Amino acid sequence: MTDIRTLLILGFFGLCFGSFAGAQVWRLRARQLIEDKATGEDYDKKEYKALLPLTKRKTSDDRSQCLHCGHQLAWYDLLPLVSWLSTGGKCRYCHKRIGNFEPLIELGVAVFFVVSFLFWPQALIAPIEIIQFIIWLVAGVMLTILLAYDAKWFLLPDRIVFPLIALAVLYAGIELTKATNVFMAILSLAAAVAILSGIYLLLWLISKGKWIGFGDVKLGLVLALLLGRWDLALLALFLANLVGCLIVLPGLATKKLSRTTQIPFGPMLIVGFVIAAIFGDSIISWYLSTTSMLML
Repeated sequence: MTDIRTLLILGFFGLCFGSFAGAQVWRLRARQLIEDKATGEDYDKKEYKALLPLTKRKTSDDRSQCLHCGHQLAWYDLLPLVSWLSTGGKCRYCHKRIGNFEPLIELGVAVFFVVSFLFWPQALIAPIEIIQFIIWLVAGVMLTILLAYDAKWFLLPDRIVFPLIALAVLYAGIELTKATNVFMAILSLAAAVAILSGIYLLLWLISKGKWIGFGDVKLGLVLALLLGRWDLALLALFLANLVGCLIVLPGLATKKLSRTTQIPFGPMLIVGFVIAAIFGDSIISWYLSTTSMLML
């Protein structure tokens, strides 16, 4: 019974933090457009006008509003998932479609919270274990923001990436304090960084930024620090490319995508990372046992 209550509580908080993540995506975009306009870079004027209500600098004035009509949303308009379902996915005031972007983020974070708890490898009894789990959940929320932003606008904002790097360093430091062989743990962590960040750094240097953005290099560093192991990093890289193939190949076959279509790799890296982090040990054990059986 306690576990069920815990799962319900985590699911509820996941929805709430998912709602927060969705709101931050739009606020980040609004601030990005402000900076682009101020520096004279090309920007979408129509999008800037739509996000104008979110461009207020003062946090006290930064209230949630409908992106279509600009109506300030009341508390009952901001209930995670419930408000969206109650209005049929439309604004309560102008009745225009809100879309599936926000509810998908809310559900995604809720599922992440619950699944992380169900498959967490530690007992979550000692304070340090609970703190590490909380750091993991916070990192998951921030990664969700990056996933959504990169999927929509092909950019990984430094406003999220840099704090996430600091959080990942803290997480990795805690993990190292629990290692029985600190030297080997550091070597494995360094190898993970080389796999998930070093490879992309090399590609970025060779192509001079044409093949891959530097944001993916920094994201790889974050994911490597959170994974902490070379085998999980290698699995995450494989899964990210597998997800990419599953998305790109059908698109090429149906001609919805072309060879020159820009595809954000950040979301694929994050998806591969989450699968590797939560199910990695089981996947690796299955692979090794299958390989052993085939060799007999």
